[in-house]
Amino acid sequence: MSTMTADQRRAVAKQEFDAFMAACPSRALLDVIANKWVCLVLGALADGPRRHGELRRQIAGISQKMLTQTLRELERDGLVTREVTASVPVRVDYEMTELGNDLQRVVHGLKVWAEDNMAKVLEHRALAESG
Repeated sequence: MSTMTADQRRAVAKQEFDAFMAACPSRALLDVIANKWVCLVLGALADGPRRHGELRRQIAGISQKMLTQTLRELERDGLVTREVTASVPVRVDYEMTELGNDLQRVVHGLKVWAEDNMAKVLEHRALAESG
């Protein structure tokens, strides 16, 4: 059995996780992180831990069900932690993990780009509709 160099291990790993390949598991992760609610939840958690109700108030338009589902996905993927504090009523806080913080930096760039370029996009849409 031969050993691989670090470069060889990276090359193998890159082949195993090629999102252009139909069977690549990174496609499922891209489905999760491309979701608008995921982007908004990560943005809302950027300043620190939040409770479910705080997140729901901050993110206009998200339903309780969708917020719960989004938080569960983020927790499952190791992007968010859920801390339950025994009290009356029970307190549940959500906080980004190191992995979540890393992703949030990327997502924040997309959010800023969208906000900065929305006027141009709307102009193009109007031109396309006017034919």
